[in-house]
Formats: sequence, structure tokens, C-alpha cells
Amino acid sequence: MSALADLINLDLSDSTEKIIAEYIWIGGSGLDMRSKARTLPGPVKDPSELPKWNYDGSSTGQAPGEDSEVILYPQAIFKDPFRRGNNILVMCDAYTPAGEPIPTNKRHAAAKIFSDPSVAAEETWYGIEQEYTLLQKDIKWPVGWPVGGFPGPQGPYYCGVGADKAFGRDIVDSHYKACLYAGINVSGTNGEVMPGQWEFQVGPTVGIAAADQVWVARYILERITELAGVVLSLDPKPIPGDWNGAGAHTNYSTKSMREDGGYEVIKKAIEKLGLRHKEHISAYGEGNERRLTGKHETADINTFLWGVANRGASIRVGRDTEQAGKGYFEDRRPASNMDPYTVTSMIAETTILWKP
Repeated sequence: MSALADLINLDLSDSTEKIIAEYIWIGGSGLDMRSKARTLPGPVKDPSELPKWNYDGSSTGQAPGEDSEVILYPQAIFKDPFRRGNNILVMCDAYTPAGEPIPTNKRHAAAKIFSDPSVAAEETWYGIEQEYTLLQKDIKWPVGWPVGGFPGPQGPYYCGVGADKAFGRDIVDSHYKACLYAGINVSGTNGEVMPGQWEFQVGPTVGIAAADQVWVARYILERITELAGVVLSLDPKPIPGDWNGAGAHTNYSTKSMREDGGYEVIKKAIEKLGLRHKEHISAYGEGNERRLTGKHETADINTFLWGVANRGASIRVGRDTEQAGKGYFEDRRPASNMDPYTVTSMIAETTILWKP
């Protein structure tokens, strides 16, 4: 095994200028991640230097067998924490050979919104709190939980320390460092209320880069759990009953919100979000009705409620924002399995472009 590890960790820069680029894309479910690698003649600094590529869309649920070619357009580059050196991870979106975005390509529509001059001028900042659950591979039951049974009730696990409270910290810390190495703006991580559940935060990051970074952070986490023999779940309510669900709380601000008088801008933005509550809920993740019950730090899925420091609200405004009269707010409705391209662009569209 040591010889295999030596080969995996082989530094190519000693013998060649060639690099390996891992092209990443989103599969047919809208949540599954796919990737494949190719050799490039030398280091690359910008996505525009990268060639387009193709894949068999009939094997990912994204094209029929008789016309299966789907084209990958490189959009963002990250350092590869697995191969290291000059090797890279490449976040791509997918198009038909005619250049039309395929239905599961949510990045294309998001890019249009973020490139709108009104949106670009507001310099939208996002901080996304990605919750997830680690499952035992063979039985799909949370790590640290007794097989066929349950741990003690919630309470000691949130930000907990100790072998009887924190399950999977080696995976969490590996992911944290790998994301920072890759160039992802991970700002923190913590254990969550349900044992076996964790969270990492991406941001503050501007515009579409926030969604690119969340997707690549998910990809890196999938790769690390693959190595660890553990299954990653983004299900918003992995365990029924008196256990917290998993969300992707999305913190948001615009330039106008961050300047003096911004609190009034925040309140107007929240009012607009309330008017489009149903539209947002329908785009905020599958199975979210199992999570947004009005219990376990959520508002009921059919109710729009906002408040200061209220974790049972749809939108939470921080006490510091209220006191400063400017800042940001947190949309607590997105599920852990939400598409960050859809959620970030929809919040920008509603709060900046949409006219009631």
C-alpha cells in the first residue's frame, strides 16, 4: 500500500510540465457530481485558456442515446488538493453541440442575472452555510449512531467536543484544509445539532463565484468521503422525528445594504422576498417540506416570517445589523440540497431587478 500511496502522491513537476485538469460538472439529477481528467501541456491560469470537452450525456441522464454528446464549457479554476502541484479542478457547465445550455445547466441563467448592470453595480455578497450529514456506507445511518438504534437526544452535539459527541471530525478538518488549499473562501466549520451532521461556510464571496465555490466544495467533500468510506448526504431531513434537518442558510447583502441607511434597503428587500415566497420555496430544494415544519429552528414552509435574531423565521436579521443600521440578512429557507446557482441568482433577481 505504501508504494501505491507513493504513486498517488507523485510530483509530476520533477519530470514534465504537463498537468492534469479534472473537469467537474453537475449530472442529470441536478445534484449528482461527475468528473473526468485530461492532460494539458502546461499550467493554466484562466478558464479561457482551457479547451472545451465533451461527455456521454446518455449515461448521466442528460441526453438521448442517439444524440448523446454534451459539451463542457470551463468556467472556474481551482487548485487540486488531491494531485497538488500545478494540477487543477475545473468547474464546468454543460451545453448542446449547438451551444444551447442543457436543462440542468442552472449556471447559464444565473450568469445572465449576475451580469445585469443593476446587479453588478450592487456587488452582491453571499455567505452560504452548507449543512450535511455523514452516513455509514453499508447501512446509510449517521456515523456515530448505534446500528438500528439512536443516540441520546439533541443538546450536547452542536459544536460538541469528544468521542461521544463529535463523529467524523477527521473528514471535516480534511475538507476544511483542502478547500482553503483549492482557493475556496471557506470561512468556517462546526458540528451541527444532530449528531453526525456538520456545516461549512463559504463566503463572503461576490456574485456567481459563491455558487461555483459551493459546488466545488461539495465535490471535494464527496471525494474525501469516498476516500474515508463514508457516504455524504445532502438530504434536508435525513432522519425523521425529533432531529434537526439540514439547510443551506444563505447570507446576503448588496452595496446599498452595507452603506449608511442600508437597514431600510434590507427591509424593502425582505418585503419583496415575502411577496415571492412561493416561487422561492419551489426553487429552494427537493424535500424541503420535511424540514420546514415550524420546529427545529425553522419557519413553516407556507409561512413567511422575518425577525431580528429569530432562528425560527424565514429571514433572520442579525442584532448587529439592526444596531448598525446597515449590513446583511440571512435567508434560512434553502435546503441543504439546493442549487446555489439558482438560489443566489434568484435572491439577487427578486431584491434588485423584480418590480412588484
